[in-house]
Amino acid sequence: MIDPQTLSLFQDAVADPRFPIAIGIAALSGLVRGFSGFGSALIYMPLIAAVYSPRLAAPTLLLIDTICSLPFALHAMPQCNWREVTPVTIGGVVTLPIGVLALLWVDPLSLRWFIAGLVLAALVALAAGWRYHGRPTLAASFGVGALAGFGGGAVQIGAPPLLVFWLGGTNNAVTVRANIMVYFIMQGALSMVMYFFSGLFSAQAIVLSLLLGLPFAVAMAGGAYWFHGSSDALYRRAAYLIIALAALVSLPVFDALR
Repeated sequence: MIDPQTLSLFQDAVADPRFPIAIGIAALSGLVRGFSGFGSALIYMPLIAAVYSPRLAAPTLLLIDTICSLPFALHAMPQCNWREVTPVTIGGVVTLPIGVLALLWVDPLSLRWFIAGLVLAALVALAAGWRYHGRPTLAASFGVGALAGFGGGAVQIGAPPLLVFWLGGTNNAVTVRANIMVYFIMQGALSMVMYFFSGLFSAQAIVLSLLLGLPFAVAMAGGAYWFHGSSDALYRRAAYLIIALAALVSLPVFDALR
C-alpha cells in the first residue's frame, strides 16, 4: 500500500499544469537520446529548467537518463574505442565535483545562461568546422573530459565538447555513438553519488523522475530502433539539428514569450 504522503506527492506532480509539458519534453529527449546516443540533455535541460528550475531539471535528468540508457549503453559497449574513452573519462572524474558545486551555489538564472552558452558554443564550433582531426592525444582527451565533466556535473550537459572532439575524427557513427554512451555510464555513476550526498535528490525530484521516466524510455526505444540502418551523414545532420534546436529554446531572454 502506498503511503498517503507519497501518494500526495504523485498527485501534486500530476496536477501541476506544467506536468503535461514536461511529459512532451521527456518523450522528445528520449527519442533523440535513443537515436544519437546523446542529446537528451540538450533538449531536456533548457526546457525543464525553464518550466521548473535547473536544480530540479539536473537530478531528474540524471536519474531518468542513467537508468533508461544503461541497457542501450551496455549493448553498445563492444563498439566503443576504449583507448579514446578512458582518458576522457578520467578528465571528467576530476572536474565533475566542481560542476556539482556550481549547481548548488550558482543562481538558477545564471545556470540557464550557462546552459545556453554551452549549446551555442558547440553549435558554432560544429557549423564552422572546428573539430579535432587526427588521433586524439592524452592531453586533448583529458581536456575534453574535464570540460564534459564540469558541464555534466553542473547542468547535465557534457555532450558538446565530446561532439566537437569525436565527430571530427575518423570513427564512424556507430563508434562515436558507443563512445558517448559508454562515457555517460561512468559520468552517471559518479554524478549519482555526488548528487545524493549534496541533497539534490529531493522527494519532488524522485517523484518527477518516476513519472517522466516511462515516456522517456518508450521514446528512447523508438529512437534506438530508428538508428539502425541510418547513414553516417544522417547521424551527423541529426546531431547538428539537436544542438541548433537546444540553442534556440534555451535562451532565457525568450522567457516572456513562453
